[in-house]
Amino acid sequence: MNIVVLLKAVPVVGTERLDADLLTDRSVQLEANGNDEYLLEKALQLTETHGGEVTLLTVGPSGATEALRKALAMGAAGAVHVVDETMRGSDARATIEVLAAALAKLDFDLCFAGADTSDGQGGVVGAALAVKLGLPYLSYASEIEPAPAGVRIHRLNAAGYDVLESPTPAVIMGTQLLGAPRYPSLRGIMQARSKPLDTWTLADLGIGSDAVGSATATTRTLDAEKPPERAGATFVREPADVAVAQVVDFLAARRLI
Repeated sequence: MNIVVLLKAVPVVGTERLDADLLTDRSVQLEANGNDEYLLEKALQLTETHGGEVTLLTVGPSGATEALRKALAMGAAGAVHVVDETMRGSDARATIEVLAAALAKLDFDLCFAGADTSDGQGGVVGAALAVKLGLPYLSYASEIEPAPAGVRIHRLNAAGYDVLESPTPAVIMGTQLLGAPRYPSLRGIMQARSKPLDTWTLADLGIGSDAVGSATATTRTLDAEKPPERAGATFVREPADVAVAQVVDFLAARRLI
């Protein structure tokens, strides 16, 4: 069972910002998107039990390499990094085009995608890729396992879960219920240095630069400003009978009661 895990590199939490062109600033430190790591963990478990290999696939700036190295240290066999400066400012549509072209060059039984990312649209990449490639799509998986027909998942619903089976190859979008990701071991970190990390450009995928980039994006940020500063908090540290009176006076003065 060969599994491709889509692993997006996103700005470290707290460093997200826009650059002078109102595009996501990718020069900050990047890390693997947390939701994707849950899918990586499940992929590693499946291949450890049933055989096969896990390959990582990402589309992003050169800074995404470190995130891939960490994921290789967790146990993935190899990685593909699609990087091209002309993609700066691309939206989800262009990303899906590039991912689909890259997947078409890889041999896989399953493609795993996280439910969402910390810096972009959530839940659309996996579904769009399945449509683009003409593959079955299974969403919101809380369990994934091999089945006689190909693959079986538990898909969450309001009452519990549905059990679905699909032939392979297929695209699966999973949830954090699949299991917490492991930490890279020292041995894994050492082994990651010798694992293949292939770098592809748009030319390698047969995609012209005129098909991606901010000029082709269907959505763009027109303006951005910081939210207004919040007023300082008021703490009441008096005995209950005194505190109640103070809170009532505070609310009454602001015509809230």
